[in-house]
Amino acid sequence: MVPVLKVLLFLTLHLLQDVKSSKVHLNNNGYEGVVIAINPSVPEDERLIPSLKEMVTQASTYLFEATGRRFYFRNVSILVPITWKSKTEYLTPKQESYDQADVIVADPHLKYGDDPYTLQYGQCGDRGQYIHFTPNFLLIDNLIIYGPRGRVFVHEWAHLRWGVFDEYNKERPFYLSRKNVVEATRCSTDITGTNVVHECQGGSCVTRKCRRDSKTGLPEPKCTFIPNKSQTARASIMFLQSLDSVVEFCTEKTHNTEAPNLQNKICNGRSTWDVIKESADFQHAPPMRGTEAPPPPTFSLLKSRQRVVCLVLDKSGSMNPITRLTLMNQAAELYLIQILEKESLVGLVTFDSIAIVQNNLIRMINDSSYLEISAKLPQEAAGGTSICNGLRKGFETITSSDQSTCGSEIVLLTDGEDDQISSCFEEVKHSGAVIHTIALGPDAARELETLSDMTVGEQTRNYPSRSEREKLQDLGFPGR
Repeated sequence: MVPVLKVLLFLTLHLLQDVKSSKVHLNNNGYEGVVIAINPSVPEDERLIPSLKEMVTQASTYLFEATGRRFYFRNVSILVPITWKSKTEYLTPKQESYDQADVIVADPHLKYGDDPYTLQYGQCGDRGQYIHFTPNFLLIDNLIIYGPRGRVFVHEWAHLRWGVFDEYNKERPFYLSRKNVVEATRCSTDITGTNVVHECQGGSCVTRKCRRDSKTGLPEPKCTFIPNKSQTARASIMFLQSLDSVVEFCTEKTHNTEAPNLQNKICNGRSTWDVIKESADFQHAPPMRGTEAPPPPTFSLLKSRQRVVCLVLDKSGSMNPITRLTLMNQAAELYLIQILEKESLVGLVTFDSIAIVQNNLIRMINDSSYLEISAKLPQEAAGGTSICNGLRKGFETITSSDQSTCGSEIVLLTDGEDDQISSCFEEVKHSGAVIHTIALGPDAARELETLSDMTVGEQTRNYPSRSEREKLQDLGFPGR
């Protein structure tokens, strides 16, 4: 295969696997489409779901107050793993999945243990990937450390949704202010407390005041800032949401610009509330009128289903030159080998002006399953192009094996040179399937993107433009 196309193929399929596209949206101040998913490795425990519901319900009220009556949680889906027992109240997911969840419940991370965290790759104001809670956090009460779980959820939601950062710093818990005064790294500085060392030896423990290091001017390494139980400070949620008095984010007036924390470092000294105010959410959600509290969240319980995928491959004449056909087949092989989970049900359809089922759904359990599919990949390109016929045959492949198209996936690999794609938009919508599209040519119809958009699938173009080829050549990859 052409080396440039190999590079793009690799990037394309891993983007298809890894892209995180949250379905959360605001509707009249209420967040809808929030998905909480439980990892299959988590043992079934009847206490988990009530704990999650209680946490989100608490969080909704706290979030509403903390944001000046702007945001609350309207509806939330809780996705239990396929490994749990079936119950009548569990519905079938449509487009919800563990990979795309906003919140995951999974085993402790080596670095964080049972501490909640939000995975953030981006810069200030960029949305995070997901929030991680452990079963222990949800089932074992530890109010002294974390405070109420609902408050913790709001802290993590601010990371996830608005791209703000922590206002504490475990590595640098103290700093010297401009006035040469030792301060705890915090926001706001209105939070009062004492700096102490807690030492234990021979079964007895003692708490004493911290000594000051003569070299650094800072407290000794074991020194800890202990906030007073009685506080009047209202901020900040991104420092210590467990304090009863804390009900706000730090604003421009209360923000501590000197603190050596991530919020100041990544957001150039801006307050968390300043960043939140610039978010798209804030721009589209004026405060709710009146004094009534918002309604409590509603919950849907879903049970993960077996993954059902049909590859729909274009073998029309426009797939010549042979490069496109080769690229498509290698993309399909890479998807089957490296991306698709074992035990998934997979079918194969090829199409030109007509569509043919090459493989009905088979379970991917070993190498022979892969060979059964890959042996039917098209070797010649000829004929007209009807993407709609390919999709219809893909739906037929799914339903003929007693599977529902709703929530199933179609991976459509095509050069997209078809001006009749819109003729089956209504059928696609009605199917409930998720359509992922990979365009393998430079002249793909715009309607190809619409297929993915309307079904909340992923889309990508896997054919290099001239400028892309030049950039790759500059990086040392040979061109065509």
